[in-house]
Amino acid sequence: MKVVCFKGRSNPNEIEVGLLDQGLIKVLALSPQQAQQGLLALIDLQAQGKPMPQTAGEVKADQVQLVAPIPRPRRNIFCVGLNYKPHAKEFTKSGFDAGKSTGAGDLPSDPIIFSKVPETVVGPFDPVRLPKTEVSTSIDYEAELAVIIGQTCKNVSKEEAMKMVWGYTIVNDVTARDWQHRHKQWHMGKSFDDFCPMGPAAVSADAVNGQDLAIQCWINGELRQDSRTSELIFGIPTLIATLSAGITLHPGDIIATGTPVGVGIGFTPPKFLQAGDVVKVAIEGIGEIENKFVAA
Repeated sequence: MKVVCFKGRSNPNEIEVGLLDQGLIKVLALSPQQAQQGLLALIDLQAQGKPMPQTAGEVKADQVQLVAPIPRPRRNIFCVGLNYKPHAKEFTKSGFDAGKSTGAGDLPSDPIIFSKVPETVVGPFDPVRLPKTEVSTSIDYEAELAVIIGQTCKNVSKEEAMKMVWGYTIVNDVTARDWQHRHKQWHMGKSFDDFCPMGPAAVSADAVNGQDLAIQCWINGELRQDSRTSELIFGIPTLIATLSAGITLHPGDIIATGTPVGVGIGFTPPKFLQAGDVVKVAIEGIGEIENKFVAA
């Protein structure tokens, strides 16, 4: 099942929710209040044991504007740092790891967790506003698989963790590297407005194997990142078990699992994003997001 959220039919400010199948969206009969929540409304219904809403018409996907499948998360997005071996090495070598989460060349012994605020989320094809140059000139991209939690859980074992997963989507964990370095933590440099493009769909866990999917990222057509989620240092079960050991996870919570090697700071000199750059992220079985970065 692929769930998409869109606007642009009768009311350009009103979100609708539907099931995507080969370019055709089957619109779901949700109230306007439910539809504004996007996928969260469906997850809530499922968590309550209620049936999927009936369909109420169809529309071609290329005739509407897709928005993020969770237009506004209920709380911060959980994120994981340094979760692919080659990326962990390129990051520590770059000198931007002011927090010294690992030593040079070392790999993390436990998942490194930080978060992004809900206001970072934008749609899969929306423009991303760069901050003013006096704020930051070191904006980087990070292609990531995001896990969507489907039920309330606490202290989940690795063996039971995958049962907590509703499904997956794509995010670009956009980062202000100079803020990440200067403030000696990652939250602020990750949480600028527009710094989490998401979509194009949310795909249910029974439709794809999130533990082994191809993940790629292109900058202006140049392939920069090319890996598989099977290469994660800490896999999805470990991430869910680690987070839920002390934090109750709720339906609709999002976990961005980390980015592969090939980000801008991995180059000498670094290749930071500039106005006019187009970033495309693709994950097998989910689709593609493509965002143009524009001047503030």
